[in-house]
Amino acid sequence: MKVTGVDHIGIAVKSIDEALKLWEEVLGIKCTGREEVEEQKVVTAFLPLGDTEIELLEPTSPESPVSKFIEKRGEGIHHLALRVENIEAALEELKGKGIRLIDEEPRCGAGGAKIAFIHPKAAGGVLLEISER
Repeated sequence: MKVTGVDHIGIAVKSIDEALKLWEEVLGIKCTGREEVEEQKVVTAFLPLGDTEIELLEPTSPESPVSKFIEKRGEGIHHLALRVENIEAALEELKGKGIRLIDEEPRCGAGGAKIAFIHPKAAGGVLLEISER
């Protein structure tokens, strides 16, 4: 598997509008757009930062995994996404090494990316996403 960099850092927020007050108005990092990802029950907002991005995640439903995350842990870093060259090959390699996965097959993420999650119990408590753009 070839990891080519950090794709983005996902941050769970109750309100993107409220969060953007810090990111845009204070830090000067501008949002390039929002996208609803119905499958994951979230609205995302991306803020480019060098070769990576900050992804704000606002739940659209109380059943959203992000909503449950906020209820349990509060707002904050939700996941770290690593960019890979070939997500299907990466998933096969991870499975072959016995790594516990949330997604055994890629699914569609924001911005047309193919994504899959590695279970936090396999990654020292960190929810890792692999992403192919």
